[in-house]
Amino acid sequence: MENESFVTNSELWRRAQAEPEPDWRDLYGHVGLRGTAADTAAECARLHKAGEPLAELWRFGVLQALDSYLSARRRGGPVLARGVFAQEPPATGAAEIDAAYAALAEHLAEQDGWEPATWVNDPRRRVEHWYANTPVIFRAQADEQSPKAFRTRGIFITPEALWRA
Repeated sequence: MENESFVTNSELWRRAQAEPEPDWRDLYGHVGLRGTAADTAAECARLHKAGEPLAELWRFGVLQALDSYLSARRRGGPVLARGVFAQEPPATGAAEIDAAYAALAEHLAEQDGWEPATWVNDPRRRVEHWYANTPVIFRAQADEQSPKAFRTRGIFITPEALWRA
């Protein structure tokens, strides 16, 4: 194995950063939406009925809607991405998750400059106080730094909770 060469992780990272970002709109702009908040909320309702904890509903519902939004935004910009939240997500049976969908839609609308659908303002999409998958050690940070759209609905997250790989 004399001819094998090894490349460090740092070198691989440097090479990856030197490559230009693909033109996602050109490559996949024709694809359209792959999933919506309404789709993931329907799945959350099923999971909730099966007894899954709120942390699972957060991950498999709300964060999946975020992933769908980010993918659509890469492919078609905010105009396509806002479609993820155009249809009102059905009630999941978990008030915290229902509020989280509205918070996420408002947060992304504010971030990307589009007007959220009217369902986002439904006063039933609020809870008293919920730490969405936030470990106890980070709750003080969540109290201080939770994005406004979440905080006003009684949901407390750290900014990192919405970071995606």
